[in-house]
Amino acid sequence: MLVSLHHIIDGLKNANGAIPAFNVFGYEDAIAVVRAAEEVKAPVILATNKVAIAHMPIQLLGNILTTIAKNATVPVVVHLDHGADYETVAQAIMSGYTSVMYDGSQLPLAENIRTTQEITRFAHACGVPIEAEIGSVGYSDLQGHLTDPQEAKRFAEETGVDTLAVAIGTVHRMEEQTAQIDFVRLKEIEAVVDTPLVLHGSTGVSDIDIQALIKHHFVKVNIGTAIRMAFGHTMRKEMEENPYEFDRITLFKEPMRAVQEEVKKKLTLLQAHQYLTKEQILL
Repeated sequence: MLVSLHHIIDGLKNANGAIPAFNVFGYEDAIAVVRAAEEVKAPVILATNKVAIAHMPIQLLGNILTTIAKNATVPVVVHLDHGADYETVAQAIMSGYTSVMYDGSQLPLAENIRTTQEITRFAHACGVPIEAEIGSVGYSDLQGHLTDPQEAKRFAEETGVDTLAVAIGTVHRMEEQTAQIDFVRLKEIEAVVDTPLVLHGSTGVSDIDIQALIKHHFVKVNIGTAIRMAFGHTMRKEMEENPYEFDRITLFKEPMRAVQEEVKKKLTLLQAHQYLTKEQILL
């Protein structure tokens, strides 16, 4: 069932768990994510990032993902990840996305607040919850900067966003679980910010740290690289073992199963399954 992020975050604010948002690129990985969620009986978020919407028009992705979500037996949110501007966010909302992120984290604080305020007003007028980022979660090839607690307080209060992505040591596109989490900074942020938090770059976080982090105010945890590696490494193996196979549907079968298994592990690690009954009541 297709749901808004509003339907799940309220029940998570004081719980020891979070809902994962998996970055997907089309039907194959999206359906694998939802099949895993149905097997575990947990809500899940299908997210599309800048690379995905550059590859496939957002309107097409919206149709594919919302159709998958509507046919699912568990709650599924369709989320825009790192929307770059007003137009992109508007296109996502018009394409059926039930959650959006505007990322102005590379802008000066005052400008990030101003642009986020404008986009938040639009998203809320459409009944869609919005996420934004303060501080900047870096990439494997681009350095970020950690979130300042007082800036986070000001940003949350002045923008009125529904969820807030913070930088506490994670990095996008990490292939190893070597991120160094600044738990002291996280506690300082939580002391002054009531808005539910979002963790980006979670593939690089150790399982032990993830289990510790979900006891804090995180309601959404973004995961992308882990399932891309599951798909890509398995695909490479399939092609090496079957050098004369050219039918991509045949070649996709094992990679899709690999994604499904990885998603099940993450859902269980994040304890997402405990919210399904509450979700059904809310709906």
